[in-house]
Amino acid sequence: MLTPFTSLAAPFTRRELTAGALLGTILGGGFAAQVVGLVYTTPARSAFIVGISSVLAPLVAFLALRERTRWTALGALLIAAGGMYFLTAPDAGGLNRGDVWTLLTAVLFGGQIVAVAELSRRYDPGRLVWMQTAATAVVAALGALLLEDAHVRWSATFTAELLYAAVFATALALLWQMRAQRHMSSARAALIFCLEAVFAAAASWLWFGERLSLPQWLGGGLILTGMVVAELPQGHQPSAVSRQSSTPR
Repeated sequence: MLTPFTSLAAPFTRRELTAGALLGTILGGGFAAQVVGLVYTTPARSAFIVGISSVLAPLVAFLALRERTRWTALGALLIAAGGMYFLTAPDAGGLNRGDVWTLLTAVLFGGQIVAVAELSRRYDPGRLVWMQTAATAVVAALGALLLEDAHVRWSATFTAELLYAAVFATALALLWQMRAQRHMSSARAALIFCLEAVFAAAASWLWFGERLSLPQWLGGGLILTGMVVAELPQGHQPSAVSRQSSTPR
């Protein structure tokens, strides 16, 4: 699918293969955890919990890259944790296994945001997303072989959903993300990703009629607040990733 739009004349270097495999493994693990989570939780809850990845991204950058983080990151994490409580409080159905799987998704996606910001500046984004997609497919295939029964009921609806998920929600979205994150910090990208939870909640209401209770909306709002707080500027000192993204290359 991406091959016609990707420059594959030169063979992949070992570093490109390693980078693509790393991104694909993180992304594939995140997708798998999210799909398992959606079996047990609702789309809107899943979207708000996955949104915590934006709060976790600065912490992942600090742990993995020793990138200097800000005090607002801790405050954002505390706010998001409060939102997680209200979203999964006993009155809202309590914390279920789907929420736990989805929280693992948030951790992996937070790592993917940081990894893309770091690696997309080192390698061609088209070739990198090609390798990432291929590695993600391998991870998904292995997971399906090990954990699922090989049984597919083909229908027009299933085919349309599969094409949408593969073309728009995966290949094109990842390609656009890879290209865009060459010109912005992982913090700014994470802030844009805040809108994902809002769109997902709206889509779940339109398609499935899902309605969140008042405590759940409060929890979702706190998570969104934490996502925004995590990206608030502090003084006049840009983060290491921000400085790197603004350096001419």
